[in-house]
Amino acid sequence: MKLVVVSAGLTVPSSTRLLADRLAAAVDRRAPVDVQVVEVRDLAVEIAHNFTNGFAGKALAAAQEAVAGADGLIVVTPVFSASYSGLFKSFFDVLDRDALTGKPVLIAATGGTGRHSLVLEHALRPLFAYLRAVVVPTGVYAASEDWGAEGLAERVERAAGELAGLSAAGADVAAGADAPQVVPFAEQLARLGAAGA
Repeated sequence: MKLVVVSAGLTVPSSTRLLADRLAAAVDRRAPVDVQVVEVRDLAVEIAHNFTNGFAGKALAAAQEAVAGADGLIVVTPVFSASYSGLFKSFFDVLDRDALTGKPVLIAATGGTGRHSLVLEHALRPLFAYLRAVVVPTGVYAASEDWGAEGLAERVERAAGELAGLSAAGADVAAGADAPQVVPFAEQLARLGAAGA
């Protein structure tokens, strides 16, 4: 299973990268994964050039290919002005428009205060829904005070379990395993009615 981690931290060391690494390790404990990390900071110049000339440089093209070929993604951004960073958004703006269709994505963010935690719901979740990704139910936000505090480890584990389950199912389908059967709603209702009679 291929897992790509997109980290938009700007500093070294970075709490954004630390959270990304914890999430990836938690997924790997559930299902062995081949993890590739994309540090958006290192692609800043190539992203800007891609906007102006329409061509991806070598490193950006490799990152785009990794994301498109992943069975699942972990995306982590620092919070700036109550939203994801501009560099984070720019990376997803230069992806092929169908690259994330149906792909399981775990969203996460870091910030200086817990007051920004809704960034997961008002910015990240809508972005990845628009890109037609399958966003796992549990997002992980880590404020400065969350490191070493109760609750963060549990959120990391829950989100990782959700991503591992969705990614494994997607990898099985891609490998040729039988896809889950979709039963029409009317047929499901008929079965319920017959069971209740």
